[in-house]
Amino acid sequence: MALEDAILDEIRAALALDVARNAAFDGWSAEAVTMAAAAHGVDPDVARLAFPDAVEMIDAWFAHVDAAMLAELPPERLAAMKIRERITALVEARLALLAPDREALRRALAILALPQNIARAARLGWRAADAMWRAAGDTATDYNHYTKRAILAGVYAATVQVFLGDESHDYADTRGFLARRIDGIMRFERVKGQLLGRGRDRLSLSRFIGRLRYPST
Repeated sequence: MALEDAILDEIRAALALDVARNAAFDGWSAEAVTMAAAAHGVDPDVARLAFPDAVEMIDAWFAHVDAAMLAELPPERLAAMKIRERITALVEARLALLAPDREALRRALAILALPQNIARAARLGWRAADAMWRAAGDTATDYNHYTKRAILAGVYAATVQVFLGDESHDYADTRGFLARRIDGIMRFERVKGQLLGRGRDRLSLSRFIGRLRYPST
């Protein structure tokens, strides 16, 4: 797209992937943004306004991955799958999109693990899980909304750690790890009512998981 008159959000979306590709070599830095801007004919000063710091660069890249995942698996394709297959396909699609940029991802996670970025990292993990559950057709608005996303966010984070070190053919080790964790999610969904117990306990759990969705800054 032509970016001469683009607003900052449009510049972020257009440059996000190139910034990530550059970050594999130059880190999540102003240099990575400058190089991406040059490739797209964007004023580097304007590009730096769109990406003021490393966390904003990572946020934009993850948003790009969210959008690309949804484009890869449109509703009509997911509709033919069972819920377990939908979640598995969505996570695997995310990992396939990230596969060419594992070094950038490794550097991004190191930045997000810093104490000052923990809350932002939690929000980004929640956003990814929410995007996947919504794409899978989940419409829950009660405590189920929170439990599903909290559990999937944890599964996804653990799977990414396996993925970063996986040298097996076609990421077979990661796929196996993910399949076992998805089994756990499905078992939990089947027995959740019993695990939550009476209404008072259920309300308490929903408040706790609600804090995961909106962590304090």
